[in-house]
Amino acid sequence: MAVVAVATLLSGCNDWLREDAPGNTKLEDFFTSGQTALQAVNAAYYPMGWEYNNTYYSEWFVGDIASDDAVKGGQNLTDMADAYDIENFKTVPSNTLLLDYYRAQYQGISRCNFAITYIPTVELDESLDEATRNRYLGEVKFLRAFYYFRLVRMYGGVPLVDFIIDSSEKWKQPRATADEVYDFILRELEEAESLLVEKSEMTPEELGRATKGAAQAMLLKVNLYRGNYAAAKEWGQKVIASGEYTLNANYMDNFYLSGENGPESVFEIQYAEDPTSDYGEGNGFTRGTFTVILTRSRSTVLCGGNAGWGFNKPSQDLYDEYEEGDPRRDYTIINPTDAQIETPAQEIYLGSRYMSRKYALQDTDGSYIALSHATRAPINRKEIRYSDVLLMTAEAALESGDAATAKTYINEVRTRVGLQPIAEATREALRHERRVELAMEGHRWFDLCRWGIAGETMNAYKAKYSSAEGAEMADFVVGKHELMPIPSEEVRLGGLEQNNGYN
Repeated sequence: MAVVAVATLLSGCNDWLREDAPGNTKLEDFFTSGQTALQAVNAAYYPMGWEYNNTYYSEWFVGDIASDDAVKGGQNLTDMADAYDIENFKTVPSNTLLLDYYRAQYQGISRCNFAITYIPTVELDESLDEATRNRYLGEVKFLRAFYYFRLVRMYGGVPLVDFIIDSSEKWKQPRATADEVYDFILRELEEAESLLVEKSEMTPEELGRATKGAAQAMLLKVNLYRGNYAAAKEWGQKVIASGEYTLNANYMDNFYLSGENGPESVFEIQYAEDPTSDYGEGNGFTRGTFTVILTRSRSTVLCGGNAGWGFNKPSQDLYDEYEEGDPRRDYTIINPTDAQIETPAQEIYLGSRYMSRKYALQDTDGSYIALSHATRAPINRKEIRYSDVLLMTAEAALESGDAATAKTYINEVRTRVGLQPIAEATREALRHERRVELAMEGHRWFDLCRWGIAGETMNAYKAKYSSAEGAEMADFVVGKHELMPIPSEEVRLGGLEQNNGYN
């Protein structure tokens, strides 16, 4: 009898101990309306805009600075050592820039997995009909594919996680192969494309969200990386045939605040004014971009008192790439006069005096817009412009034997800025046009790697500029440097295999 009483007492205690604490919300209790579904989708967008945690890690630290388009810049050689290593092919697995970038993408993936799992469980109401729910799922599937694309082209095969990690048994996942990750990305994008709506179907408040055209453009891009040129061309021509996008008559309109989400915009990372952010905050604590302050000139004379930190300086090699009379050179590169250089020792880096204009946040009169916060700015990052779509489709056409179509699309990009049409579409013409049209937008390094010419290009660049921009560079090692190392902390925690040459 006493034993039964004790057992009953213990059972009652255990039941009491398992009671939910007041104020706790279960996942299934959170997803009760269309508004909560929308909040989950919105949360999945934010990590793609993160640029600072333990260090600054904007994607252009690789996309521009690792390439022949730009040098690191900053105050001196030692300013941001992690970026110096990337610039000069001296990167080690403990590079914190690459660790923060890696982890930010997985934060985004985790949020997508959360939304994809629970949005289908939300009951339909006045704020959520079936079409809206499908669109939300299309958006997060697009975003999940986008995050994985960022990872696979930077690091190669990575752990492929399409579920919520809610226990210690699940968090340790092996690396998938690059092909497996690309296959997953394509499946996600194809499903997203079937669920999303066109840009023209969105309200002004919704501009910037993923669209059918954005998914098609990403399918074009990913198929290019896979060498599936026929499929890439087909997806590119769907974007073109949609009539949803046009080239801005004025090239620089793409980089003014007034031009955000405009007719040439296929997909942009959205930023906003954020005057209240503190200093030293990490991921998730700002809605503004650090790119403006990072890339503005250090000269208060040049910037009218609104100077920055001088990173991502265009190279002489990029400056010389432009044809005579191409206005995109001066739209992209600032060539300050001697009088505009305030402190030469800090503003001329390995011989380069140039500064990048596109994300300097200038007004239409060329003046520098003052920031409402000392380090944050509202200008969006242009991930895919329509000119990029035209040139990617031209590349797909050229590589699949349709030079006539390639020439048409290349010339559409050239004539927008008043240049003469090319007579013949060649790889050299296409690659030149991509370089000058998209310069300082973070594409160049990944283009070189996709074309399989990163090694020969960068070693030639080093030799040509051995006394200036190439003075600090190590030799490019083919079969190693096309990928960045898996961060050593992730290798340790996950038991992951390191990329070739970085052990």
